[in-house]
Amino acid sequence: MEKEYKGYNGTVMLTDKSVIIKRGIKGFLLGGMMLRGDKTIPFSGIAAVQLKKAGLVAGYIQFSVMGGGEAKAGLFQSSMDENTVNFHVYGGKNEQFEELRHLVEERIGNHASGHSVADEIAKLSGLRDTGVLTENEFQKKKKQLLGV
Repeated sequence: MEKEYKGYNGTVMLTDKSVIIKRGIKGFLLGGMMLRGDKTIPFSGIAAVQLKKAGLVAGYIQFSVMGGGEAKAGLFQSSMDENTVNFHVYGGKNEQFEELRHLVEERIGNHASGHSVADEIAKLSGLRDTGVLTENEFQKKKKQLLGV
């Protein structure tokens, strides 16, 4: 399943396994020329989702990743945070991004009911130690699980 949620400085794509934040030229310019390209965050790497609804000023949805340093200074700083997408109140955006938050929280809740990230890394470490995985494969998968 892929669903899109368009903000003014990026688009959030929801897939079965991850959240993808896509930036266009607007995201690049509005993000202080620092926000570039696409970012994929696996559900296993998302610690929390914060939603600030739009009103007189823009709103935003922010994905906190384990070990990440997300913006904490509100709307102004959120426009330059790589894990945040800003949106206006127009066109039912509050409801759309509320739906996105609910779906992501549901998925990270389902992931939490299974194995923890630490359990998965320990399992991968065992596979590396027995030679099933190479060191590069282990590091790649570990980074994916941690959302780095």
